[in-house]
Formats: sequence, C-alpha cells, structure tokens
Amino acid sequence: MPNQHTLNDEIAFSGIGLHSGCPVNMVLRPAPPGTGVVFRRTDLDNFPVEAAAAHIANVSYATTLMKRGVMISTVEHLLSALYAVGVDNALVDIDNLEVPILDGSASPYVDPILEAGLRSQDAPRQVLRIRQEVHHTLGDKTITARPSDDFRVSYGIHFEHPLIGRQEMTYQLALDGFRREVAPCRTFGFLKEISALKENGLIKGGSLDNAVVLSDTAILNPEGLRYPDEFIRHKVLDFLGDISLLGHPVLGDFQVFKGGHGLHAALVRHILADPARYSLETLENPPAASVVA
Repeated sequence: MPNQHTLNDEIAFSGIGLHSGCPVNMVLRPAPPGTGVVFRRTDLDNFPVEAAAAHIANVSYATTLMKRGVMISTVEHLLSALYAVGVDNALVDIDNLEVPILDGSASPYVDPILEAGLRSQDAPRQVLRIRQEVHHTLGDKTITARPSDDFRVSYGIHFEHPLIGRQEMTYQLALDGFRREVAPCRTFGFLKEISALKENGLIKGGSLDNAVVLSDTAILNPEGLRYPDEFIRHKVLDFLGDISLLGHPVLGDFQVFKGGHGLHAALVRHILADPARYSLETLENPPAASVVA
C-alpha cells in the first residue's frame, strides 16, 4: 500500500490486563495522516503515549511504553495486528495502564479491524529500509537485521521442554498469512514459574483463557494447541509488534534465535542509534483516498 492508511471506523474492546489483572476498556479510532499509533490514557486526561522506540520502558515478559511516568503495558499483540494489517495512523483510547489481553493472541484485534475496514489517506507512506547489517548478542541469544527489498523474519527458539524443544519459522509479511498462520497463536508460560511471577506482581490476570500453560509434561489447556508449533508462531507475532516501534513499515531481513521482547527492543534501539544503518523512503504517487474493506 503506497499511501498511509487509518481505520475506517471506531472499534471498542474490553477485557483485563494479563499482568495487572485490571479491567480495561479500549477504543481504536481513526487518526489523520502522520499521526502514527498514539495511545491516550482517558483516565489521565487523554495523556498521549506514542508507540515509538523512544518510549520503550520495560521489556520483562511484555513490552511496556512510558512517557513522563505514564505507562501503557503489554502493547505487542495490538501493535502486531495494526502493523500486519497495514494501519499507519490510529488513536488508541484506553482507560487503564495495560492493553487487554483478550485470548492471548492477535486474532481478537485483527478480525474486528478487518471487519471495520481501512481508509486510505491522501498522503504517501514512508518505509524504513535497513541499509547496514545490525547484530546484537546477549549470551546465547542473537538477533540480526540485514538489507532486503521486503520484510522477512527467520526465528528460532529452544526450550528444554518435551512439547517445545527447538522450533523454527521463516515468515514473510503478508496479511493473509498473518491472519491464518500467526495471529491466532497465544502467549505461553510454564506452571512451575507462576508462583514466582505472581510474587513479582506479574500475570495477575493470567488464565487458561488467555495463555497456553505447560506443566513439565503436558499442555494444561483442555482444547490443546491451535498449531503444533504455536510457540514459535507466537514469537513471530511478538516480534512484529516490537519491530513496529521503529515507527514505519520495514524493509529488512531479520534472523532471531532465542529472542524475546528485550532482544527485539535492543535491535530497534541499535538500528535507530546510527542513521547510516537505515533510510526513510517515501513511496511516490499514492493513489487517491479510498476505503479498503
């Protein structure tokens, strides 16, 4: 899509925060060209927090944005949906500190957005092109960005668990593929870690309704997995949400091994730290504004 897009209509969501356990109401609204994605805390006089790398504050078990002490937590699933669908500009009005987890995947966001449709805007899109290889290592975790004419991520994980083990996935961004292969995949965690997480103030809203939970030998969710490799697919989902914090659609080839929000955020910061590593390119001659159903 060579021009910017926003939502065709408002979309409302209600639920609880995965980590805070707090009830939350959220409304996605259309926004003018050049706005980007902006969260507004309606409980704090509509204080705005832009979905941008400059506001990444915490990446432990979720991606949290903070501006002047105002927090928006667990933004990655919503940002993943907006990025994959192609929403450049949106206002996200939210009345608490954490985005609702819903079922733990991106599908509850993607489907209503597509039902509402997108409105193309009379303004050209800018894409961020990776110009130089950027690499970051943290112990045995690695992440690399290389120049490419499209967006592609090759992701690998390795967990010492009989139902996960080593999984790999290569994904090239496409709406149909995202909706079918990535968006339905839920966040996951381990039963043996729950007590420690709760002691640290996390997963207060977690349940089998919004996460895949594994014991030492089994999946505890009665319905089982949505895909045999749902774990790696969810990691790709998270990556898309985190990489969207670069602020533009991205052209680059990414390789990630044993990644997570911290590693993703480190790459975003490394890319933006040196203007020689990327360029912003305007797509010429955008078509006239229209509605995409």
